[in-house]
Amino acid sequence: MAATPPLPPDPRLAGEWQLDAPPDDFPAEPEPVAPTAPAPPPSIPHPEIRTPQPPDPPPTPGQLVEAMLFVGGPPLTAAAACAAVRGLTADGFRAAVDGLNRRYRAQRRPYAVEARDDGFVLALLPAHRGVRERVFGGPREARLTPPMLDVLAVVAYRQPVGKAEVDAARGTDSGAVLRQLVRLGLVAVRQRADADGNEVRYGTTPRFLRVMNLGSLDDLPRLGDTQPA
Repeated sequence: MAATPPLPPDPRLAGEWQLDAPPDDFPAEPEPVAPTAPAPPPSIPHPEIRTPQPPDPPPTPGQLVEAMLFVGGPPLTAAAACAAVRGLTADGFRAAVDGLNRRYRAQRRPYAVEARDDGFVLALLPAHRGVRERVFGGPREARLTPPMLDVLAVVAYRQPVGKAEVDAARGTDSGAVLRQLVRLGLVAVRQRADADGNEVRYGTTPRFLRVMNLGSLDDLPRLGDTQPA
């Protein structure tokens, strides 16, 4: 059997073969995305832990005595201080006064605890007493008026005396004059009002004696000596 002759080559298949390039709009394959770690849960703030503070210590006897002296009024006696402060004795009261004065001197304070009558008062040192006159005015600047002199006379001769008694002696209200004399340092409260109805009672001060050139209240002229013959 004779062999079949080969077919002639197809001219359409001549030359080099070439694949067409993909179109520009062909979607590119997405790049793999690395997995992300999950976000940590939000932290919850811990409540602030506060250390309990120890309570303030109770005031010392010296602090209580100092507070009573700052209140003012009549001279503070050992009996009055011991009645107000539990456990305070007369020796302890005196020790508290001495301790306050030592501290005031060390701190160069302008005041000190001074003995007056049967007790103690908190008073300015002599070098600083002019400050009071600059603030409130001295008797010369105030020019004591006749009503002031009338009230001073009643208080000086009848002390300790209440406002009602001064009003009765003068026949008029004396409240404003008494307050002005207290501001000038010529009159001071000697007994405060209490629950039993006792009113405030007034008396003269050492400043009154200095202004009037008196050594003591015993140097006041006797009422009979001021009357005409």
